[in-house]
Amino acid sequence: MSQPLFPTTPATPDPDTHSSVLTKDVPFNSINNTSLRIFLPKKALQSSTNSQKLPIIVYYHGGGFIYLSASSTINHDFCFRLAEMLSVVVISVDYRLAPVARLPAAYDDGVEALQWLKTTNDKWVREFGDITKCFLMGTSAGGNMVYHVGLRVLHRTIDHFHIDPLKIRGLILHHPFFGGTQRTESELRLINDQVLSLKSCDMMWELALPEGEDRDHKYCNPMVDEDVDKCFDQIKRLRWKVLVTGCDGDPLFDRQVGFVEMLRRKGVEVEEHFGDGYHGMELLDLSKADPLFVRVKDLIYLC
Repeated sequence: MSQPLFPTTPATPDPDTHSSVLTKDVPFNSINNTSLRIFLPKKALQSSTNSQKLPIIVYYHGGGFIYLSASSTINHDFCFRLAEMLSVVVISVDYRLAPVARLPAAYDDGVEALQWLKTTNDKWVREFGDITKCFLMGTSAGGNMVYHVGLRVLHRTIDHFHIDPLKIRGLILHHPFFGGTQRTESELRLINDQVLSLKSCDMMWELALPEGEDRDHKYCNPMVDEDVDKCFDQIKRLRWKVLVTGCDGDPLFDRQVGFVEMLRRKGVEVEEHFGDGYHGMELLDLSKADPLFVRVKDLIYLC
């Protein structure tokens, strides 16, 4: 029997397991075949009181919108470590993939996952998670999703649609996947990058964007979207924290830096965590993830 191209890890919901983090899969839309993988630190079950509920991170995985899932081992292990090290409940979203379901399908699923979180009676969430302290986090394409799901929530808030009692406190964009038709210096310098070549970026956008659209569509290039000022005003009013991370060995580095600069020009308070490395470094090598986790933990617990 052939091995899957991307190995997967099964969920382990049994509290008698020796694992420090329990995991389970929960469907949230049977028609779209979308689901969530929930990560719960086992020590939450052993606490004598549930008065101190855990913050919740809703996590959107990467994969250029065309591959990987919440059960992919690379994503499972990252979320496992995130839950373990930060003492948070992680809810990893298995959204629809392109080209079968092109954008904005993934964004729709990202918002629907928040609707599920708002109304669910799931025991792990209700007993151990604090839905008034929710953070959206995503890697690569998932970082792009964090931005666009956040905008959709804000647009709905402007239109008097509320997700209360769920409260989003911050957005964490980990190596966000953005693009554009005009090449940047980092894209040209790292055109044949072993992790994320320019050719593979272009191919993923071609498969993910709505038919007939190019990389200057707002889903790909946040610099061209002029209808976001009200949303940025909402970010300031709601006091959302924003953290953008990246590495200088990533072809997308210049776009990530430019994204931070754009937010600041709009008056949004944003933290950055840039350094040496490559695209998805902390995901591909968990031994390098501690500095990232420290920044994320500070953002969550000092919020």
